[in-house]
Amino acid sequence: MAPAADRVARFSGFRPEVQGLRAVAVLLVVLYHVFMGRVPGGVDIFLFISSFFMTMSFVRKIEGGRPLGLGRYWLHTFKRLLPLAAVVVLATFLLVWRFYPVQDVADFRSQGIASILYAENWALAFNAVDYYAADHSSASPFQHFWSLSVQGQVFLVWPLVFTLAWLVKRRTGRSSLPVLAACFGTVFAVSLTFSVITTHTQQAFAYFDTRARLWEFALGSLVALAIPYLRLPRALRVVLGWGGFVSMVSVGILVDVQGAFPGWIALWPLLSAAAIIVAGQSGSRWGFDRFLSWAPVVRMGDAAYALYLVHWPLLITYLVIRERPVAGPRSGVLIVVVSVLLALVLTRLVETPLKRWAWPEARTWRLALVIAVCMGTVLATAGVWTAVERHREAQLEARAELDNPGARVLEPGYEFTGNPDAPTLPATMSDQWVGLPDACRGEYKSKNSTVQGFCRQSEEVENPTKVVAVVGNSHMEQYMGAVIPVAEEENWQLVSVLQPGCGLGVEGQSETCRKGNRAVMEYLQDLDPDAVLTTSTRAERMAGDAEHVVNGLEDITRQLSDDGVTVVGFRDNPRLDFDPTRCVAEKGREDPSCTVSRDAVLKEENPAAALDGIQGFVGLDPTPLICPQGRCAPVIGNVSVWLDSHHLTADYARSMAPLLRDRLVRAVESGT
Repeated sequence: MAPAADRVARFSGFRPEVQGLRAVAVLLVVLYHVFMGRVPGGVDIFLFISSFFMTMSFVRKIEGGRPLGLGRYWLHTFKRLLPLAAVVVLATFLLVWRFYPVQDVADFRSQGIASILYAENWALAFNAVDYYAADHSSASPFQHFWSLSVQGQVFLVWPLVFTLAWLVKRRTGRSSLPVLAACFGTVFAVSLTFSVITTHTQQAFAYFDTRARLWEFALGSLVALAIPYLRLPRALRVVLGWGGFVSMVSVGILVDVQGAFPGWIALWPLLSAAAIIVAGQSGSRWGFDRFLSWAPVVRMGDAAYALYLVHWPLLITYLVIRERPVAGPRSGVLIVVVSVLLALVLTRLVETPLKRWAWPEARTWRLALVIAVCMGTVLATAGVWTAVERHREAQLEARAELDNPGARVLEPGYEFTGNPDAPTLPATMSDQWVGLPDACRGEYKSKNSTVQGFCRQSEEVENPTKVVAVVGNSHMEQYMGAVIPVAEEENWQLVSVLQPGCGLGVEGQSETCRKGNRAVMEYLQDLDPDAVLTTSTRAERMAGDAEHVVNGLEDITRQLSDDGVTVVGFRDNPRLDFDPTRCVAEKGREDPSCTVSRDAVLKEENPAAALDGIQGFVGLDPTPLICPQGRCAPVIGNVSVWLDSHHLTADYARSMAPLLRDRLVRAVESGT
């Protein structure tokens, strides 16, 4: 046999034990998700196996001298994956529409779109989703699509590496294996290093970052390149098979992987899977491969894709309906059984028939048509759904002045003349953060790149009566809904420097916040505003007695005051340990558990009163508008007060503007 033909033969042949390993991996994912709420490494094994099979397939083509046909490969791959994914996304849309809280619908609809476009991992990464959250009842039913998105992205990129190896072989006539080994070895080393570093510095983002996952695919490819040349004795194969299985199962039990994946700890499940694959067909009656090659297990491996797709939306929907953070033992068993049965049905009735469908394979355009129909159906469904909701929202907003007055119902003598049965606004929470429209420019632009990255300004005001800087974190940002309307009426030029998690002070802050605040103070000296608006106190979650003046704010206030700048300190809003808006969606607005006593979340007196003696400081307390009559209610004036457990909705903040206006104007002008 010629060397090239020998190499082709080495990479040929069906490996039932690897297909069985897919079944074990996906069952681990399902069982750990449902019963333990932990990460077992099964998803990582899934990614590892996909690159293993892809590498074996491409090497056969390269060493056999066959054209790679990348365009057809890509079309064939996504034609195989997308139909079932589209069915599950559409079914999940139906569940979201029927059972999920209204404030989550818009976000989950966009995640459905991201899922079908293989971008869900980036959507989750940039929204800082906590994959390890113990309470899955508020998780996205599309969250599991993150790994399929990473996989789809690699299916696009990996063939380019094989193309390089194909070109080298075509020009030199030498084996492609050294080139592939060098390429995948480099990807493995670089990506693993990147993964370890980013997992340590920003783990929530790294978990979904494709770059931090490439090494897992590279390892699968390296194992595929090496395995045809490994000749191990039968006894060692038996030990490797069983040892790999025990090691793989024990990851989620022995190791608390929270905060560690996808760093070096992910080597554990992947090397365990590699040991099982290297063990291969041991030929022993005691080998673990006999179980993996057992027909029912292989058949479960065939349905692994469907099982992975369906188990998560079933679990999350159950938790939403039952209002539970986790599934119990009996309900968990039922979810697993239903997931397996549904996966087998979908595989038999949807995935397998479409996989064997000959019509698309006859023409390239037909493959593209199947892909377009799958994606188009999901996008069209989401688009129509969005249009219907926007029309409904427009109708509600047209009557909002009468039906949804918000904080204006607290005005003395106010009489409600709207429809008492009108829906509560906002209809969705997708646009409930308020910000200024433009990056700082001209005389308002910062010389410091850190500050400029956060610096925003209102539309440039000609001859502004005041230049007002809004500084702090998200708790000051939420008040912008009330500040912006007043600024527009008073012809103020607004500039904001709002850093996530960084209040104006030294409140328990990281060095990044401290560095940012030093830069902000330099910027304020150059800007020389008439007034600075910031939060003056820090409330603690469900701990009224713990509310205190922001550490370091007194010194900053004195410094700004000495420069002739008025500091307006907004009292912090309460921080709760639950989301009142979600509580209302699940239990109704009259349920007493959705309302909190003001004394439980804030001190009786505003702690910032201690700063009143500083010339140039003016305190402003919006608490009576957030917790009127000592009760922090979820809905006031038919407007949802809370965006989440500790932020206000933009709609409610805007409704506060008329009631805060006079006090805010007096405060800003007090230094005149």
